[in-house]
Amino acid sequence: MKPLFTVHAGEYLVGSEVERRFPRVNVWIPTKDSGIDLLVSNRTNRRAVSLQVKFSKDYLYLMEFVLQKRLRACGWWTIKPEKLRKSRADFWVLVLQGFAEHTTDFVIVPPGELLRRLKSIHRSQKQKVFQTYLWVTEERRCWETRGLPRKDQLRIADGIYQEPCREFTRWLNNWDPVVHLNR
Repeated sequence: MKPLFTVHAGEYLVGSEVERRFPRVNVWIPTKDSGIDLLVSNRTNRRAVSLQVKFSKDYLYLMEFVLQKRLRACGWWTIKPEKLRKSRADFWVLVLQGFAEHTTDFVIVPPGELLRRLKSIHRSQKQKVFQTYLWVTEERRCWETRGLPRKDQLRIADGIYQEPCREFTRWLNNWDPVVHLNR
């Protein structure tokens, strides 16, 4: 074990959110990098969920004004398909911290599902790395927007866009996997 250890901002935000929502669970930080950033166990430590955490700063300030006023946060991640394929984590947590309104949103998704969706969205490209953008709207919907034309970006902001593979709302702030630890 190394004597010097720090957590990054995303891990801190996830750990704090889990403790706030579920005061009876335990949050553990591994002592070595095994692809698991946090382990959340029930209070008897008999059941656990493992989390891989990825944080993004907010890129909303780079958007044109018409989008800025309709979105909470815009994140950007580079994700290697191989890491998703080999992931031992139960869930990946993508953290979006919106600085304009001081919001924090979490996309809590199984790595296999994230890989399947990113492959489907970016199927025309054989990539060693997925460049993925997630946007959270003021209506609390979440979309993967990389490569979308401006007209579709505006539809997302207006709440009228329809593309099931790109919608991540199902996993937005959905802490159900952690809730099940309390049962």
